[in-house]
Amino acid sequence: MASNSETVAAPQGRMEKEKSRSIYSKDVVLVMIASFLFLFGTMFNNPLINGYAESLGASSVLAGVIVGIMSFAAMFLRPIAGNLTDKFSKYQLSFIGGVLIFIGIVGYIISPNGGFLLLFRIINGTGFVLCTVCMTTWIAFLVPRQHVGAAMGLYGLMNALAMSIAPAISINLYKVIGYRQTMMLPAAATLIMIIIIQFVGNRAVPKKRTGEKKKFKLISVNALPVALLTTCFGLPYFITQADIVTYVAKMHMSVAVGSFFFIYAIVLLIIRTVLKNYFDTVRFGVWFWMSLIATVLYLVVLAYMNNNLMMALGAAGMAVGYGLIYSVLQSTALLLSPADEQGLGSSTFYLGLDISMAFGPMLAGVVVKALPIQYLYLVQLVVVPLALLVYFIWHKRLNSAIDNH
Repeated sequence: MASNSETVAAPQGRMEKEKSRSIYSKDVVLVMIASFLFLFGTMFNNPLINGYAESLGASSVLAGVIVGIMSFAAMFLRPIAGNLTDKFSKYQLSFIGGVLIFIGIVGYIISPNGGFLLLFRIINGTGFVLCTVCMTTWIAFLVPRQHVGAAMGLYGLMNALAMSIAPAISINLYKVIGYRQTMMLPAAATLIMIIIIQFVGNRAVPKKRTGEKKKFKLISVNALPVALLTTCFGLPYFITQADIVTYVAKMHMSVAVGSFFFIYAIVLLIIRTVLKNYFDTVRFGVWFWMSLIATVLYLVVLAYMNNNLMMALGAAGMAVGYGLIYSVLQSTALLLSPADEQGLGSSTFYLGLDISMAFGPMLAGVVVKALPIQYLYLVQLVVVPLALLVYFIWHKRLNSAIDNH
């Protein structure tokens, strides 16, 4: 007969085993690296596509369509990807997504004209949608639910590094070796990503549901406020990503704008490292108010920027205003969604991101045509009352997310 101490030791052993599923396991690290590589591969080409399309003979209108088609396609594909992710292995869909991204990038390299470039851009976009939704839910699948916030913080950091490092390298490299040769680097990164995921042991196969067949859903209703807030915080970020170089040039500023996103990435790395132990315990409202205040500050700083110090403050403010809330929103979408709808929750979060990515630069273009360019950042303060409205309507649901472990 087992002693009392042995009986007690059994549940304790199970608890220790659960704790050992940390956010630093081999599988988690491999998926994190893979997520960096696929995003690097896609974001690397974004600043090049417009100029490359025109170099292939595309008109400025067609070049604009080629640049934007990926974001618009993503908005329609997200719900499909979310539903597929809840039914199939995350490995299978990530593998398919990686192959499509690789085909898209190789297609860019061999495209003879703008028409083919448009086709391969859509293929790239389809793979990108699959990978973003699947990688997020794969990470959430690999860690205990009570550590989803910390895991998403690290995952978001990998995203932020890829989104800042890749464009900086591509912008400088293509001037030296040309468009086609430069695009071989993201193709190689995507190929390495496809190889890396072969070594992930847990391929995140969803449990088969018995009984009633699961219906197709466009969005996760529980995560809807997350999508709306993602759009609010994302609009200024993507407007800045698309237009800050033009803004500085037209305002005749002596500012080293090429350092903006490097500073953003460094500050984000610091704050996520310092705050990593709080993502799973601090309620949503604390992060919301911190990021909202930072958003107001960095928009005002960029509106009146006239030197490198103010540019650095603006980049640091954006790291808090957008970079910090990005991971919190991502983990909140997963925590608010049922365990069998993690893919749908993730796709709902990314839908908000797609809307801000697609419409942000377009809205900025409208603003610049209607008003002097110096008002570009002050006008963006309109997102503040919109974010407040969403938060006040759904604050109870958002703040209850960490109770759903």
